[in-house]
Amino acid sequence: MKTILVVDDERNIVELVKLYLEKDGFAVVAARDGREALSLAERHDPDLVVLDLMLPELDGWEVTRELRRRGDTPILMLTARGDDVDRIVGLELGADDYLVKPFNPRELVARVRAILRRTGGAARGTRPIEVGPLRVDPRRREAYVGSRRLELRPREFDLLAAMARDPGVVLTRDVLLESVWGTDFPGETRTVDVHMAALRTKLGGDGPPIETVRGVGYRLVPPPRERPV
Repeated sequence: MKTILVVDDERNIVELVKLYLEKDGFAVVAARDGREALSLAERHDPDLVVLDLMLPELDGWEVTRELRRRGDTPILMLTARGDDVDRIVGLELGADDYLVKPFNPRELVARVRAILRRTGGAARGTRPIEVGPLRVDPRRREAYVGSRRLELRPREFDLLAAMARDPGVVLTRDVLLESVWGTDFPGETRTVDVHMAALRTKLGGDGPPIETVRGVGYRLVPPPRERPV
């Protein structure tokens, strides 16, 4: 069950959103101000945050900045302000989507599900992941092989994290494109191949190998003891 953090100082909004999200199978935790939101985000590591902009203590802009400093947890912004400038600033700060009040709660649930599909459940990857000598920390966006830190470009890191979450599982080029670049990416699957070549070089001989499955995609090969039985 995925956990959604709902942040709004209007109790009726929180209750409405909670009702519809829980009805759709999500677990929900709620905060009434920005400071509480950051505290609950640290404690519960939610899969997505539904975040109002106009909050006491810390506003939604500051909460977004801090969440982005910590990691890649998806954010759906809620606001009564529909100005294009607010929407653009919110997206530039790192929000994944933007919904103006008043809103249809069914649309909110649909957007939550769409964001989670697009991001591949990013919050599942906010905790450090270990595959043999490889350690990937999505919260800090750092990766190490043993004590050696890998100098990765943003897309290289995202690809490595996607494979590390499911070691041994073959991920197609289309799946990798959608999860890392998004459904609107205008390029082609060759882009994945180029990034994989760079990743192999940076992992080196002491990191887990990236295996090409011809005509399908790629997988990160775990050590023998981690292979599924």
